[in-house]
Amino acid sequence: MVVGKSIEDRYGRHLVEGGSAITQYAIDELAGYGIRTILVNPTFENKTEKTYTMSKAAEYVIREFRRNDPITVILEDSVKQRISKGIEYINKNPDSSEVAKTAYWITEELMKAIIDNGAVAININTLKCSDEYTFKHSVDVASISMMIAREQKRNDREVFEIGMAGLLHDIGKTKIPGEILNKPARLTPEEFEVMKQHSYLSYKIVATDTEIPFDVKAGILQHHEKMNGSGYPHGLIGSQIHPYAKILTVADIFDALVTERPYKKGKSPREAVEMLLAMSEELDKNALQSFMRVLILYPVDSIVELSNGETARVVRANEGLSLRPVVVGIETGNIYDLSAKQCAGIVIV
Repeated sequence: MVVGKSIEDRYGRHLVEGGSAITQYAIDELAGYGIRTILVNPTFENKTEKTYTMSKAAEYVIREFRRNDPITVILEDSVKQRISKGIEYINKNPDSSEVAKTAYWITEELMKAIIDNGAVAININTLKCSDEYTFKHSVDVASISMMIAREQKRNDREVFEIGMAGLLHDIGKTKIPGEILNKPARLTPEEFEVMKQHSYLSYKIVATDTEIPFDVKAGILQHHEKMNGSGYPHGLIGSQIHPYAKILTVADIFDALVTERPYKKGKSPREAVEMLLAMSEELDKNALQSFMRVLILYPVDSIVELSNGETARVVRANEGLSLRPVVVGIETGNIYDLSAKQCAGIVIV
């Protein structure tokens, strides 16, 4: 692949010269600088590939918008490796006296990524710690839950405890028979009843550990409860459900929907959000609204197709309106704030 245009980061720092050959390794490295799209020279590319020529007007508008990019949660590779090892230890040794200690330092790493860096938004694609579902799901749920808690203006102790509950919420799955847990197909009703035991089993593992706060234990036990009483294990409703659990439920369902499993394809983030919104009777409205405010569905620099036929680049996420960011037409330079009334008839397709 040959770069068609010099690549700069959001601060204008020169990263790659136009006309240079670029490898997949270099592309992966550029992703660490927030570069998610690269203009390639069509002369050297497969003629069937779709290429985009950006107008000067579009370039100017996009530069102006980039100055206000939200700070997202970023985990360094070395941190991801440490977290993966910690979660692996917890899942292999759920009855160990070191579970609480391990969960504490993992949560501290996540706190640094969120609090110290002043993160205000989350892009689920940047959190990947491991290809193994158990590891990835634990980190995703913890990180998303912590961002929801922070958006709700909870104090650092609460954010920390919610993160710890997210890390440990599925530890009980270590007690579920492997043939059910790892079945490469949908579970039968009988098998699903066994799987539903995991929230209580998770609670049972941590219940007697005095180093784990009560609120963390409550969040773990109740993370499958629903506001209308349709959840488990106790069929609690509304105010009976612990606030931590209400947050964990939203994070858990979203991540389960977008994650590919042997028996199903992962939903797109957009589809998952639409499904969550359809579950408004089951989910806590405050937790869901906070989630929508911190989730980045369309990262800055994403290329999207609009229903009016234009190809556009995302330049800003709209708080609370993840499905309707601000975009700029690549050829026209037109600005479309998809949250505005005048753009009500335009959607990302």
